[in-house]
Amino acid sequence: MSLSVGSAAPDFTLPNQDNQPVTLSAQRGSPVILAFFPAAFSSVCTKELCTFRDSMSRLNSARAQVFGISVDTFFALKAFQKDQSLTFQLLSDFNKDVIKAYDVYNPDMIGLKGISRRAVFVVDGEGVIRHSEVLADARNEPNYQAAFAALSGAEPG
Repeated sequence: MSLSVGSAAPDFTLPNQDNQPVTLSAQRGSPVILAFFPAAFSSVCTKELCTFRDSMSRLNSARAQVFGISVDTFFALKAFQKDQSLTFQLLSDFNKDVIKAYDVYNPDMIGLKGISRRAVFVVDGEGVIRHSEVLADARNEPNYQAAFAALSGAEPG
């Protein structure tokens, strides 16, 4: 299933780093950035999530929520969040349902089977995708400026 700008974002419920359920549709009314990443504690993933952490004032002014999503366990995500002082929730897609629904399932990355591709989606307050970027090479970071620019069109009126 190809998720393009203008399509409805698939709803989901995933456990956060504290093993508390987070449901995408419960965030309606405010834009959401879904930052899919391959693995906690890896170098590029750390840099990416720290970039979002360091941009929180800008994201807060847009009333945007950020959710980092990987197939790591919530135990690993809790340690990662604490280690990097991340100020947003990390969600565990351990069962790989959401990475498949968002078409970011990576069958094999350097021998790691069934992890997420690096991808960023901006979902507006009505649940519509306003920005979609799926990177073919996980060594690259997403285009943060394009994601942040999409927030202006995703803010509630």
